[in-house]
Amino acid sequence: MKTLVVFYSRTGNTKKVAEEIAKILNADIEEIIDKKDRKGIVGWLKSGRDATFKKSAEIEFVKNPIDYDLVIIGTPIWAFTMTPAIRTYLSENKFKKVAFFSTSGGSEGKKIFNEMEKISREPVATLSLLTKNWPAELNLVKEENFGKIKEFCKKLY
Repeated sequence: MKTLVVFYSRTGNTKKVAEEIAKILNADIEEIIDKKDRKGIVGWLKSGRDATFKKSAEIEFVKNPIDYDLVIIGTPIWAFTMTPAIRTYLSENKFKKVAFFSTSGGSEGKKIFNEMEKISREPVATLSLLTKNWPAELNLVKEENFGKIKEFCKKLY
């Protein structure tokens, strides 16, 4: 099965999870680029506002998701919803099969997975990881976090 892991990451947490999933599955990986500057405290505030109002974003990506049997889509949770970049990616593309994962400092991804499904399609699996207790370098080798990622990957095939 040809698999693509696609993600958006402002701080790097979601990127590290995406890289781990791609490594386990031997999948292609692509980072979605949001053309809006979201760095620093001002970027953080703008990001929360844009997510709250369910705005779309001007994005860049290269790989065509319809060329893949499964596309795994990852997003941080901002203001209890997905990022504008992921909202746009889901709206602009078609998928054969999808799976979703999220990273968050405080809320679980169940609500946003329902929202993502409405825009795209029903996921074959979902993974929600809380990052509030992770150190700055995002220690995925912690058994609890790595175990959840491995279980998620097993559900995909």
